[in-house]
Amino acid sequence: MTKRNKILSVLSAGLIAIASPNIASAACYGSYGFSSCYDSSGNSYSVSRIGNSTYMSGFNMNTGSSWSQNSTTIGGSTYHSGIAGNGNSWSMTQTGNSIFGIDSSGNFFSSYD
Repeated sequence: MTKRNKILSVLSAGLIAIASPNIASAACYGSYGFSSCYDSSGNSYSVSRIGNSTYMSGFNMNTGSSWSQNSTTIGGSTYHSGIAGNGNSWSMTQTGNSIFGIDSSGNFFSSYD
């Protein structure tokens, strides 16, 4: 797996769970603009969509940790940022096939295809 695919798989994991609740065994309630979801492990998360932005936050029942992610698309770029379950912030920018950012441990990453 390439570095770019690893980065995208981490980001996509949360988005797949939201977009495909049957795969994640989650039940979601609400509308496209705002929904609350709960999975079979007792975890919960909420999704709010306003214009070209998506705001997510969640709670991990096993660890007691909370996380959040905000994504906004402007033109050909999508900007992601959030707070990981460990309380540290992270950010990532996607423009075309380029991805770069800083993970929740403070490490810079990038991938340019």
